[in-house]
Amino acid sequence: MLKRVKLSMRNRMNWLLDVVVFGGGILAALSGIYFLFAPSGGYQGGRNPMYGVTIIFSRYTWEDVHLWGGIAMIAAAVIHLLIHWKWIKMTTRRTIRTLFSRERKTPGKVWFNLIINGLVAISFLLTAVSGIYFLFAPSGGFQGGNNAGWDPAFLFSRTTWDLIHTWAGVTFIGASAAHLWIHWRWIKSVTSRFFLSLLPQSAAAKSAAKVGI
Repeated sequence: MLKRVKLSMRNRMNWLLDVVVFGGGILAALSGIYFLFAPSGGYQGGRNPMYGVTIIFSRYTWEDVHLWGGIAMIAAAVIHLLIHWKWIKMTTRRTIRTLFSRERKTPGKVWFNLIINGLVAISFLLTAVSGIYFLFAPSGGFQGGNNAGWDPAFLFSRTTWDLIHTWAGVTFIGASAAHLWIHWRWIKSVTSRFFLSLLPQSAAAKSAAKVGI
């Protein structure tokens, strides 16, 4: 007898939120890489050879992609955290007890997973906070754009915020790629179940049997 393929409404919602986080992250990452290799500020005596080069879109379109991709990722991530806050607190406490327990040694795989998750969380937070800074304190700034060097200097200078945003973003991309690699089997399984659950049960069960779900 073929198994029925079901997915609860909660899991559907979690999957959709993860897709928005992933999609927004991809858009923000690609546009961020564009700005990393094609910075603004003119040709600058040969220091910016990528100035004026169009790669798929114009600079203004890449700015919109980066902005709205980042906003979508942050919004979905915040909703995801709020929904799972109790589980996050419980898991964090359990993990801390396990790490500092004298009764048993923590496996290296667990440590690696924790380090990757920590890098994802910290780099995401720094990227998001610095991105929000630039959203509300854009360059070109004050007095209708007449004061291009305007710097609100909130906590740090604009240059420092730019460095934080850049390198936190680079770290976030690398750590997220490692996170996806670690959990790839689970991601593939849940994604398959999500789409199979949308099919009529007879067709879904046959497809699930073929792929071994």
